[in-house]
This record gives sequence, structure tokens and C-alpha cells, in this order.
Amino acid sequence: MPTAVISDIHANASALRAVLADIDARKITRIVCLGDTVGYGPDPLECVDLVRERCVWTLMGNHDYGVLYEPTNFNPGAESAAFWTREQFDREPDEKKRAARYEFLNRLRVRVVEKFGPDGPEPAANPAPEPGAAVMPLLAVHGSPRRPINEYIFPDDAVNAADKLESIFDRVQRVCIVGHTHVPGVFTDEPDFYPPTELGDSKFTFQEGEKVVINVGSVGQPRDFDPRASYVILHGTHAQFIRIPYNVDETAQKIKAIPQLADWLGDRLYEGR
Repeated sequence: MPTAVISDIHANASALRAVLADIDARKITRIVCLGDTVGYGPDPLECVDLVRERCVWTLMGNHDYGVLYEPTNFNPGAESAAFWTREQFDREPDEKKRAARYEFLNRLRVRVVEKFGPDGPEPAANPAPEPGAAVMPLLAVHGSPRRPINEYIFPDDAVNAADKLESIFDRVQRVCIVGHTHVPGVFTDEPDFYPPTELGDSKFTFQEGEKVVINVGSVGQPRDFDPRASYVILHGTHAQFIRIPYNVDETAQKIKAIPQLADWLGDRLYEGR
């Protein structure tokens, strides 16, 4: 069964709804989220409710952490958005809804390890596969295997930070999925980085003996100069990168209507930066 992997929704309900509709159209029933459900965007409550309903598990991103605890080392725009987001949680008049949303944030995991069989990812606790079946360990974190919540793995690290990538791959048994940078693509342990545009049909086929870190990109705030929402479908043999258009103007105008959210948070959505 393929698994849809979403990440970095950043309270952009228009983008999230478009991605979920695409996932449903493909008849994919298993969805996981790599974190940053909230932060930056205008629809934190709707996004939390959708992720709670649709995802089998969700990770803790740095913006989720910032809303639940404190937005440490955030730029002024991100910090203001975190405090505004917390206010939206607190203003919920329904006590049960308010408690459930905070409980969602409080229970977010830092990392998840699954097994990756011929049919795709599944919980590691599931029964052992049939003898002879190819099974890979799958590690999921928001940022990196070294610092799961906060460390960025940038595309140019493959050229400029070989020691950093070597240390990261030392913590990867086979396949790792991440978000955080909002830039989709595949890191290999050569080291190298392949954006989806350099992959045939935007698919990366897993090779025997090769370690990979797959950045699934961002649903709600892409930063690879493509404004379309990004997510990945993990199959048993390959990862497929998907881009989905959504109503950017709807989200940008909502942001600009909220004084506590900086206008540039909406402006950059049009350019995917």
C-alpha cells in the first residue's frame, strides 16, 4: 500500500485541502505528516483538525514546538505568527476542541521508524515479511537524523558540507524522509542531491546498498521557486514527487487581513520562495 507523505503545511488550509483531494483521487488511504502543521499561515485550527483526522501519525516540527512552548531563534515574522497561532488555540470557545488540539501538539513525536517492504511503508511492529521479501528500514524526522526538529539539510550541502552529510548518513540505515527546508529532492550518500526536475517522471527508484534522504517539500509554503504544493508518495520500489496547484491568492489575502501576520508571508507564496 503506497503512503502519502506530507510536511510543512504551515497553516495553509487551501493548499492542504488541494493535496488531500489529490491523495483521495489516487485512492491512497495512508497519510503521514513530517511536521510544521502550523506557523506562518492563517488557518492553524483547520489544518490541525484535518491532520488529526487524516494522518496515521504526525511529527513535531520547529513551528509546532514554538507554538506549544516558545518560538526560539525565530525571525520576527515567524515569532509573531507563532504567538498569533497560540492565541487562536486559546480563543477556541469549545473546551473539548481546545484541549484536543493542544493534546495533538503535545503528543507529536520527534521521530518514527517503520519498515519499508514491497508494498511500501508500514509500522515496524507489524508481522515480519515473507522470507525473501526486500525490506528496508525507514526513518522519519522533521529536520535531520542528528537534530530531528531543528537541523536543516540544504541542497548545496552535497557540495559544500560533505562532512555534515557524512555524519547525517551515519545515522541513516537505508531511507530517511524529512521536510523543514521546503525544498523537495533526494540526497544520496555519494553525496549528491537530485531535485525532482532531474528525475525521470519525478520518480526516484531505490537502489540496493544506497542510502537516501528524501525531502518531501512543503504543502503550504514551497521554497524551490515553484508555488505549487509539494508532497511525496512512497511506493515499495520508488518515491514519487507530486506538485499540486492551489488557490494561492486565497491564502495570501487571508494572511494580509491579519495584522499579526507579516504581508511578506503572503507575498512569497506567489513565487514559491
